[in-house]
Amino acid sequence: MAGGTILFALREDPLGEGSQGEQLRRIRKEVEAHGLEVRWARTEADARAVLRTEAGLAAAVVAWDLSPGKSGDDVPGGAAVLRQIGRRFKNLPVLLVMTEGADEDLDHLPLWVSESVVGYIWPLEDTPAFIAGRIAGAARTYAEAVLPPFFKALRRFDDAHEYSWHTPAHAGGVAFLKSPVGRAFFDYYGERLFRSDLSISVGELGSLFEHTGPIGDAERNAARIFGADRTYFVLHGDSTADRMVGHFCVSRDEIALVDRNCHKSVLHGLILSGARPVYLVPTRNGYGLAGPLPPAGIGAAEVADRIARNPLTAGALSPRAEYAVLTNSTYDGLCYDALRVARELAPSTPRLHFDEAWFAYARFHPLYAGRYGMSVGPDTFDAPERPTVFSTQSTHKLLAALSQSAMVHVKPSPRAPVEHERFNEAFMMHGTTSPLYPAIASLDVAAGMMDGPQGHWLIDEAVTEAVRFRQAVVRTGARIAAAGDRPAWFFGVWQPDTVTDPATGEQHAFADAPAELLRTQPSCWELAPGADWHGFPGLGEGYCLLDPVKVTLTCPGIDATGRAAETGIPARILTAYLATRNIVVEKTDTYTTLILFSMGITKGKWGTLLDALMDFKALHDADTPLDQVLPGLLAEHPRRYDGMTLGALCRSMHDHLRRADLVTLLDTAFQDLPEPVAPPQWCYQQLIRSGTERVRIAKAAGRVAAAMVTVTPPGIPVLMPGESVGDSDGPLLRYLGALESFDREFPGFRSETHGVTVDPDTGDYLIECVRRDRGQPDLSGPRP
Repeated sequence: MAGGTILFALREDPLGEGSQGEQLRRIRKEVEAHGLEVRWARTEADARAVLRTEAGLAAAVVAWDLSPGKSGDDVPGGAAVLRQIGRRFKNLPVLLVMTEGADEDLDHLPLWVSESVVGYIWPLEDTPAFIAGRIAGAARTYAEAVLPPFFKALRRFDDAHEYSWHTPAHAGGVAFLKSPVGRAFFDYYGERLFRSDLSISVGELGSLFEHTGPIGDAERNAARIFGADRTYFVLHGDSTADRMVGHFCVSRDEIALVDRNCHKSVLHGLILSGARPVYLVPTRNGYGLAGPLPPAGIGAAEVADRIARNPLTAGALSPRAEYAVLTNSTYDGLCYDALRVARELAPSTPRLHFDEAWFAYARFHPLYAGRYGMSVGPDTFDAPERPTVFSTQSTHKLLAALSQSAMVHVKPSPRAPVEHERFNEAFMMHGTTSPLYPAIASLDVAAGMMDGPQGHWLIDEAVTEAVRFRQAVVRTGARIAAAGDRPAWFFGVWQPDTVTDPATGEQHAFADAPAELLRTQPSCWELAPGADWHGFPGLGEGYCLLDPVKVTLTCPGIDATGRAAETGIPARILTAYLATRNIVVEKTDTYTTLILFSMGITKGKWGTLLDALMDFKALHDADTPLDQVLPGLLAEHPRRYDGMTLGALCRSMHDHLRRADLVTLLDTAFQDLPEPVAPPQWCYQQLIRSGTERVRIAKAAGRVAAAMVTVTPPGIPVLMPGESVGDSDGPLLRYLGALESFDREFPGFRSETHGVTVDPDTGDYLIECVRRDRGQPDLSGPRP
């Protein structure tokens, strides 16, 4: 066997004297002869460090009498290391080293030890070669067993070194070697990538469309790990998964309940299916962040009223919705009590879809218990009205998979069965017949990484680092305020000001709360009804939870209730500066910016961010010239920003945002939905058959939108195809007009607005509208 690392957690000095030490050194030499690397740890603390940092362990050799560390002198170091191994690894083989000459036998060990080890070693009773062979054999077995089904089969096929007579035409990368640029490409990625890029003709690896062989095994393994009845591997991302599920769940002229805070792929599913959408409106707070759908908004009576008042539903096939879809967690990290949502929506729809693009890790940490789609099943909702639940997850976003790798998880109910062969028609309609096998393998591996205790360990590490960063920001702000030698402002974090220990009732300031409490108690992150820190109205106790790994930094200028301050630091300026420090954030709103604490986060990484925040403050307080802070901005727009300082830019932009009242306009535009006039599918037909035109927003009053308009920030649709643009002084056009004015006033900081074309000469916003001569569709009844 080649490769792999063995932990030797032994009290003996590897260079020390004594017969046992000499024998252990011989064992080590024999182990290394098997191609294995040995990491020697003489104390519990050293062993813990190895366990934290070395994921490539293939076995461990642990002495029961290892020197104890922080566990206390009354607990043998070996016992603590065994416990740590059990929390970190699934089925890692451990051989326990027994002390020679101490009359120690197995009767002296706790019973749980025998469940934690695969065998025992008395170093002087067998030859070093024999003992090393036992260690290498255990490591070899583990290394084979740890591989999930498809990745294991792919490695075996790659090791066979067979010629390929099928697509892709590069034939294992050989074609690239025949061209200079191809050779550069080959050398950059390496031969293994191209040898594993195979055709669906390779029968040994199974079929993605038939879900057979190792691919089928991998999907079934993922279903077990993620708690689904059935799991499907999807390439081309969660967008494809959303379209697939929507296209299967609802058909032409049927009603779909759609969270307005949805991804554009949900709309694309409605266009494909011909469904008639009824939108559910999420709450919003003073920062302009979208919250959850309020409990009152998803009850049976409220949903029935929304359906009855919607002009599109008059001619629907049925007055009942066939499908509901909502975002969980939201972009800003708000996740539902999934069981409560399912119970509330059950009277209104037989099919419930949680779009969990950013929440694939939820099942693997107790903070999120009951807050993900696959937690809703017969064991938690045993009633005839239980809906079938779909969960779509963008596995690559916050788990470890290649880009575009996603999964669909299904937990069907008798009320709305999901027959595999029929769902597979939708799967094949949206899937590719040329799948990238490394992407499939990455889904298989992403699932395998979450299997057993290692899944919790990985997510817990991300949660822990997020908690540390959150507390560090608050403590830094407090230190700045207490110092009195500089302006007292600093950035904040969107989170509760205080938390309560449910076991003792003791209340802590967030910055001073025990880290153990914050990383283990969901109640610390729940949005208490009416709390000012979150600013969302109408929430129930425990209904919504803030995900700690999605960290929203807040800038001075406004608070969660919408109260504006005299001075402020618009977040777009902060993130422009961070970009000059090679720190790219996930999302920027008016006075907030979102950063993600994935499994790849480190203290060094978030420490660098904290340092950059401190540096920005110093530059701002010193009124540093912009050419020293944002030289690229000044170079691109010299006439607008020449001679300006960082402080002046912040003041100018903050004053503009206050005068325009942009946050209030945004809130109104998202709360007062436009009037629906036509189904999205009809608008799309006009779009591709020259039935639309681009109209300046100044002249768009009363027109019907033909394409979705989504403003980033905040990344939520403000206008859907088939909706009326409204009056010239209505909420939508006032909001878009304010954005248009902001872009003209502050070049280099414009919003990313999908569905809006900007006139390069005037800066005017243009949106796609249905031509007036196309009329409107007949909504009186179902179409043939």
